Amino acid sequence: MPILPVDVSPIDTGRHGTPEMRKIFEEEARVQRLLDVEAALAWAHAEVGNIPRKDAEKIAAMASTKYVKLSRIKEIEREIKHDIASMVRALAEVCGPSGAYVHLGATSYDVVDTANALQLKDALELIGKKLNDLEKVLMEKASRYKNTLMMGRTHGQHALPITLGFKFAVWMREISRHIQRLMQCKERVLVGKMSGAVGTQAGLGEHAMRIQELVMQRLGIKAADISTQIVQRDRHAELVCLLALISSTLDNFATEIRELQRPEIGELFEFFEPEKQVGSSTMSQKRNPELCERVCGLARIVRSLVIPALEDVVTWHERDLTQSSTERYMLPEVCILVDYQLFLMTNIVANLRVDEERMRKNTELTQGRTMSEAVMIALTKKGMSRQEAHELLRKLTLKSEMEKRHFREILLEDKTVSKKLTEKEIANALKPRNYLGTAKEQVTKMVKKTMKERKARGIT
Repeated sequence: MPILPVDVSPIDTGRHGTPEMRKIFEEEARVQRLLDVEAALAWAHAEVGNIPRKDAEKIAAMASTKYVKLSRIKEIEREIKHDIASMVRALAEVCGPSGAYVHLGATSYDVVDTANALQLKDALELIGKKLNDLEKVLMEKASRYKNTLMMGRTHGQHALPITLGFKFAVWMREISRHIQRLMQCKERVLVGKMSGAVGTQAGLGEHAMRIQELVMQRLGIKAADISTQIVQRDRHAELVCLLALISSTLDNFATEIRELQRPEIGELFEFFEPEKQVGSSTMSQKRNPELCERVCGLARIVRSLVIPALEDVVTWHERDLTQSSTERYMLPEVCILVDYQLFLMTNIVANLRVDEERMRKNTELTQGRTMSEAVMIALTKKGMSRQEAHELLRKLTLKSEMEKRHFREILLEDKTVSKKLTEKEIANALKPRNYLGTAKEQVTKMVKKTMKERKARGIT
């Protein structure tokens, strides 16, 4: 009796991951990529005159999961205990006499590593698109909320006023840097090879270098400049580290939204569908930042994949098999989860609910004490030393806090301050909107820079 597959992973069940990314890493799609490499190899052999063209055409025609069934590959594998050799035999079977030329001169990882590159090329195309989408949403939010006043916080404490658009512009440029990193990384990661058992290409004959070049041209990727039996795993490690970095950025965004959604702050809110959505199975009032929490949780899984990626860089001699088992988990998981996080975060930011009035009220929570730096600067302009002004205001802010009185009253009562500053000057120094520095100008500058970069990438 056949054993039915059981879905145990949230990726397998469809809970996590976008359909288009999961499709890239489905087992049948994986087999098709392996067959694509075999077809390209046969064609390259024919191009250099190693095998008859009609045999290469037959192999190419049959190198499809329409003919090479996954069930047949698994049947052979149960007998011979080698997945790539099983695929080769299954392809050779359906090719008839032409099957004699399947996999000629190649080793398993010529096919596996090149197929990996093809899958990663498709996966990074989706991730790149989603990064562009998130960058666009953040650019729109930065522009929309350029003038929206809110408290800037350091160490979880009120610091100085900023604008919400400024916060979004900072996020936007972080995503812009990831886009640049991904473009650079692809040059090193998306490479295949046709170099044989130890990298010397001995089995491919006198036209070996040309065969490798032709195979990669046919498949639309570059050849590794030099390799052993495998493409060196520093390439994959770089990619996994980058995707973990992107994931951590999304974790950072989601954590900030979660913090600002707390009732004590109440400035930003993840979208909640009031007609249908349930926040808690028992507490009816709950509106949890559930999607942000999902992004944060998945980031922990993604970061954990960095360790096996770095471990895979280490190999015995020209290769061992330690990378194989880890990569079967690591590469699909890291691509599927980061793509999904990007999908979630783009929708979260696009549909954020902003309470501008609450932001304004929160700037008043400390009774003007957050504007002490502005008062200090005003005092230095009237001749007081910066250090003297700082120490004076440190004492006055403490007095305001302990006596629970507005900072304005404390300043007006202080003889040193009132001697230097008029009541109007004190009032102006205590207005948060007067102390935004270049925040709005920086938003405008960064939006323009981002638009220019997007245009250079061919995005209108």
